[in-house]
Amino acid sequence: MPSKSAVPSAFRELFVMLPAQVQELALSARQLVLTALPDAVELPDPKAHLVGYGYGTGYKDVVATLILSKTGVKIGLAHGASLPDPAALLRGAGKVHRHIDVRTQEQLRRAEVKQLLDAALSAWRRRTKEATANKLRKGRQCP
Repeated sequence: MPSKSAVPSAFRELFVMLPAQVQELALSARQLVLTALPDAVELPDPKAHLVGYGYGTGYKDVVATLILSKTGVKIGLAHGASLPDPAALLRGAGKVHRHIDVRTQEQLRRAEVKQLLDAALSAWRRRTKEATANKLRKGRQCP
């Protein structure tokens, strides 16, 4: 796990008021997400008590989020409703997004959590590739 000094101050400010156990869980979840999403941009949003992870600064570029609360961490997955979830870890009633509710280090270490992050990254790559192909097709069409 990274030392607290290696954690950006904007991230630390999000969880400084949380219980120590949740702070450690948040740091572990952050490390897991950063490992699963290589070279992802980390975008803290203090007003929403979350951190976005993706490959750009726009909403369409988000792959995952960490949603922090006094009782635990939720790992949000963009387009999580369309991901395979054989272990039934995903929660939420939205038509698009889902989250994994994490309250312990043991839950965070489950292989299925990493598999869902991998699936979310693969799905983002497919969406991005399709969007690029659609733009190219539209650019080639004559008015």
